[in-house]
Amino acid sequence: MSPTQPMTLLCIACYFKGGAFLKAAKAQGCRVLLVTSQHLEHEPWPWEAIDDVFYMPEHGDEWKMADLVNSVSYIARREKLDRIVALDDFDVERAAALREHLRVPGLGDTRTRYFRDKLAMRAQAAEHGIAVPAYEHVLNYDRLRDYLDRETGPWVLKPRLQASATGIKKINHADELWPHLEKLGDEQSFYLIERFVPGDIFHVDSIIYEGKVVFARAHRYSDTPMQVAHEGGVFATHTVEYGSAEEEALLGQNRLVMAAMGLRSGVSHTEFIKAHADGTYYFLETSARVGGANIAEMLEASSGINLWEEWAKIEALGEDETYVLPPVRNDHSGILVTLARQEYPDTSAYDDPEIVWRMDKRHHVGLIIRSEKQERVLDLMERYTQRFYADFFATQPLPDKPTS
Repeated sequence: MSPTQPMTLLCIACYFKGGAFLKAAKAQGCRVLLVTSQHLEHEPWPWEAIDDVFYMPEHGDEWKMADLVNSVSYIARREKLDRIVALDDFDVERAAALREHLRVPGLGDTRTRYFRDKLAMRAQAAEHGIAVPAYEHVLNYDRLRDYLDRETGPWVLKPRLQASATGIKKINHADELWPHLEKLGDEQSFYLIERFVPGDIFHVDSIIYEGKVVFARAHRYSDTPMQVAHEGGVFATHTVEYGSAEEEALLGQNRLVMAAMGLRSGVSHTEFIKAHADGTYYFLETSARVGGANIAEMLEASSGINLWEEWAKIEALGEDETYVLPPVRNDHSGILVTLARQEYPDTSAYDDPEIVWRMDKRHHVGLIIRSEKQERVLDLMERYTQRFYADFFATQPLPDKPTS
C-alpha cells in the first residue's frame, strides 16, 4: 500500500463494537470511515482512529437499506472506498449489498448467505458432506408434516437470520409447532426447524487468508448458549486441550466448513455440537466476523492473537503484500460472564493471579483467566461460577430480537 494513497475502509456498526479493528486499521495506515447508528454517537469510539463518521437515521430499531445505499453512494462521490467491513453480525448483509451495489471487493450477496442464513449454511454444509442436524425449511406444510413424522423430537425452531440464541424456541411435541407458526404469520418462511441434538457445544475461532485457515483455536462452552440465554446462568467457555482428539476433530471440521462456505480472507466464529448419543460432530452455524461475548479477549489471553487486529491487517493489505501470522502462544484461557444484580459489581475479592481481564459494564460481571495448565483454568472457572451465583447473578427474559 502506497503511503501517498492509503486504503480507505468503510466500517459499518449498528452496535457499539469493533474499536480494536478501527484502531488496528488506522495503525496500518488506512483511512477509516465509520457508519453507525445515531444513538451510538456518544459511545467511547476510538475517535483518534476514525477519519470521518456518518450517522444513520433509525426507523424503530432498524436502518432502511435504501437509506444506507443512498447514503454510502453519496459518501462514495468524494471517497474512494477500497473495502467495506461489517463489524457486527447484523451488518454482514448490509455490507454485502453495498459491495454489490458499488462493486467493491469482498463477500457479495450470495456468498454472504452462507455466513448469515442458517438455512443456506446448512444446505451448503450438507452438500459438501458435513454432518448437520436433520432440518426442514418452514415453508411447505406437507413437507413439514413429513419431517415431524420422520424425525424424532424434540426440535428447535430457529430464525434464519438472527444471531446467537435469539428467537429460538424448543418444540417438544409436534402439535406445539403449529401455534408457533400461527403467531409468526407471514414471517414463517424466515425460520427453519431442526432436530434437537443433546451434546456439548464447541466453537472454533479462525483467521482465513487466501482460502486457507492460517490460525484456529477450539473452545468448549460450559453450558449451551441456548440454555444460558433461555434459562439463565453463567456464560462460560474455555480452550480445548491442545493435541487432544477433540481438538483435532474440531479443527478438521472447521477446515471443511471454511472450504465449503468459500471464505477467502477474514475471520470466522463457527459452532459445532458433539452428540452425547454417538460422539458425532454436527455443524451448527458459522459467521464471517469476530465472535461476540468477549470471546476475542479470551482467545487473545491464551494465544496472543487479537482477531480484530489481524482482521484489520488482512483488510489493509495492498496488492503486493502478504499476510503473516504473528507468533502464537499456547496458554489456556477461559471466560465467565453473567448479568449482575448490582449496577457496578465489585470483583476485588476475586484476586487470583490468573485473572487477566475484568469486565467493565453496568449490571454485568465477567472475568478472563489464563494459565499454562488447563486444569488450573477449569478449577478456577468451576469455583468462580458458584461464587458468581452467590455474589452477583441476575436474570432477565431473552428478547425475541437483539438489543444494542
